[in-house]
Amino acid sequence: MSANNQSDNTTQHQQATLELSIDLMRRDSVTPHDKGAQDVLVERLSPLGFDSEFMYFGDKQATGLNAEVKNLWLRRGTKEPVICFAGHTDVVPTGNPDNWKVPPFEPTVKDGYLWGRGAADMKTGIAAFTVAAESFVKKHPDHNGSIAMLITSDEEGPSINGTVKVIEALEARNEKITYCLVGEPSSTDTLGDIIKNGRRGSLGGILTVTGKQGHVAYPHLAVNPIHALLPALTEFESAVWDEGNDHFPATTMQISNINGGTGANNVIPESVEVVFNFRFSTETTEEELRAKTHEILDKYFDNSAATYDIQWKLSGNPFLTAEGKLVDACKIAVKEVTDIDTQLSTSGGTSDGRFIAPTGAQVVELGVRNATIHQVDEKVEVDDLGKLAQIYERMLEELLLD
Repeated sequence: MSANNQSDNTTQHQQATLELSIDLMRRDSVTPHDKGAQDVLVERLSPLGFDSEFMYFGDKQATGLNAEVKNLWLRRGTKEPVICFAGHTDVVPTGNPDNWKVPPFEPTVKDGYLWGRGAADMKTGIAAFTVAAESFVKKHPDHNGSIAMLITSDEEGPSINGTVKVIEALEARNEKITYCLVGEPSSTDTLGDIIKNGRRGSLGGILTVTGKQGHVAYPHLAVNPIHALLPALTEFESAVWDEGNDHFPATTMQISNINGGTGANNVIPESVEVVFNFRFSTETTEEELRAKTHEILDKYFDNSAATYDIQWKLSGNPFLTAEGKLVDACKIAVKEVTDIDTQLSTSGGTSDGRFIAPTGAQVVELGVRNATIHQVDEKVEVDDLGKLAQIYERMLEELLLD
């Protein structure tokens, strides 16, 4: 592509992506609500031959963790390979709106940035891959394979009625995704500098240690669960769970909350609760982490008057997409649009890619900069919007054109 054509294409993509981003960001779609954002995508893409299917999971009457979630599966074409863009229309709460420079759901272009909740995470990503798909289909209506989109409004919440349920439905009817690009904000310093080609696993636990309540002046008549727990906590902090590998850092365990006590300074509490989380590599498994945790605790509690119990929750296993067609296509696209040699990474938290990768799909994450995600005054560079849409379109060309 000539420099002039690339510049014109970026300008057109930028305006279209900016306008769609603003439309989506105006909707106060705090998780698990969608507020009509997915309907906007259907209205735009249906005339181009995308079949749309809304999938609802959860309890329509519930307002808590099991509240009903709206999901969208869009697909154009019936053949393989299936290139799927994945994303979420829900956003995290804004916090106190008075602390924002602009109202969080009144997207504003200012100082070269688009400000507002969802600017980085990740309504601009959805806008960019929608614009990319529109442009690609208009240029190549008889393209190979299929283009799909998997959109949920349950990524920022408990993630139990969103992508995981859509994938189960697709698998049940043997509808497979070949390549998946998750439009999460992967970039660090500049657009396209980082592609996430994997993620660590996440295993959480709630540890409850139970003793016997009593007066602090008579400790021999009580069992202090906090005292009983301290040696195990010390060993957790120093434990080596694995050494990591070429793709993943070593597994880590972090304690995020400790709750115990009655509020009085003269009462030994009956129990203490510890919330912890493992971020683990492919060098270890969920079962091994559980076993080692119990091994450490049993060392200190087998002959103790205090007892313990753990409630475990696996949020996702680690996954890795090795270099291949999808990674290569993304690298080529980023290089041509930004002149950057992108780097592969598995750092950061989890994403919905953890539900898609186990089906056998190649999965990567590629999106705008993540410097302000979940923060007050979330924002993204306006100049990056057209470039991102162009990267996505170039990736489609690499994967779906002969």
